[in-house]
Amino acid sequence: MVEKDELVELTADIVSAYVSNNTVVATDLPVLICNVFDALKKAASSGAQPAKEELRPAVPIKKSVTSEYIICLEDGKKFKSLKRHLRTHYDLSPEEYREKWGLPHDYPMVA
Repeated sequence: MVEKDELVELTADIVSAYVSNNTVVATDLPVLICNVFDALKKAASSGAQPAKEELRPAVPIKKSVTSEYIICLEDGKKFKSLKRHLRTHYDLSPEEYREKWGLPHDYPMVA
């Protein structure tokens, strides 16, 4: 849960940024502050989690394996062997890669 001090600080940052770029009547400022604070408080108490970004492979999974090369689903690059690339660039083991992309356990790592 977010502390009240953090909410006050966030409110001040948001309101000051808004006021520096928009014309606000002085009598409307307290209402603006309350509205921003209430919105932040509501968002913090709802336990809202950021939406997970849907994974999209660089190429269709069915086209990622050929007799000549394997195409990495992360970046679309072609390789004879995918294992080293996954470890050095994405810190993924073959098992983690298969799990991440929903691939079968026998999905090849070499062409």
